Amino acid sequence: MSEARWSESDTTPERIDAALRELLRERHAENAALVPARVLNLVVVAEREWRGEVVNRLDRVGTYHPSRTILCTVQDDRHTIDGFATVSGDVSSGGGVGVLRESVEIALGAVHTAAIATIIDPILIPELPTVVWSPHCRDDAVEALLPIADAIMIDTDDPVYFDGPSAALARASELLSSRVDVVDLAWLRTIAWRERLAGSFSDPARAERLDGLRRVYVRHHPGSIVSALLLTGWLASRLGWLPSSLELAPGGVRRATAVRLGGGPPIGIEFSTVEQAIRGLAGVTVSGGSGFSLSFERALGGLIAREQNPGAKPRQWQLFGASRGEAGILGEGVRQALIRDHVYGPALHAARSFSQ
Repeated sequence: MSEARWSESDTTPERIDAALRELLRERHAENAALVPARVLNLVVVAEREWRGEVVNRLDRVGTYHPSRTILCTVQDDRHTIDGFATVSGDVSSGGGVGVLRESVEIALGAVHTAAIATIIDPILIPELPTVVWSPHCRDDAVEALLPIADAIMIDTDDPVYFDGPSAALARASELLSSRVDVVDLAWLRTIAWRERLAGSFSDPARAERLDGLRRVYVRHHPGSIVSALLLTGWLASRLGWLPSSLELAPGGVRRATAVRLGGGPPIGIEFSTVEQAIRGLAGVTVSGGSGFSLSFERALGGLIAREQNPGAKPRQWQLFGASRGEAGILGEGVRQALIRDHVYGPALHAARSFSQ
């Protein structure tokens, strides 16, 4: 590992950019096989007191590291800017190219957030997509960064920073209408479930049962109701269902119905919480009036699938590798920032019908 650091108190964006250029020059002079990564800028705006938690999450993103990460830690009573820069890369002992990644940390105050774009813009790698993530919902900073952002990463599952699912989904919809891509970690927590459901009904023997579905039952972590709503919104948007508002039932269960735009019997929809260590979904069951049902349950190493067909014995099998974990979800968010997702918007619109 080759690594070089720089820091300066009461600095400027121009000095931080100059320091990065010098660090890159030194690393390349030291080893010509070290080249800078040039894929993505990630700008993170976080509260100073939660810096350690955010840094730990960024360290665990796996293979999907941004090319340049700019972490802005906000402290309300600060009036100056401190800058820290690190350039690091793996040097291969067997030869070949080593990739340099650049990390910048800027300690600033609340007085700077309204003009944060003027601080960040000189430090961005030109011509690369820029993703903005504010895990503590510094919306003033996010709004200021919209003109230079290509995508905004949010987590609508986060109950600490959103006052209920309705507010979370409304914020995602507002950002999406701002002509930036939205990378929603709550949506990404449903990837495996969407893949398994879609893959199961690609079987012609099951595809004909889609029009006869009568019930959807979703189990989820207590803090992941939005993931559950987005999954069901995805089903509704793909199958032509119009959902109704949620109603609270005994035991904390939430219920709704959906009608088919083409006519037919209504679909009953139910959400219930399950205690589990990991955020996201715990299980999904879809069933029809003929006695057909298909369910997926979270299990060690993947999902357990169960199927019941009329007049047949129940079947059960295991699907491996379904869970990415929270570290994997953040890494997936970085990757998804490079991919335009045309399915999220319709699923979000349908999910909002549940919370209105």
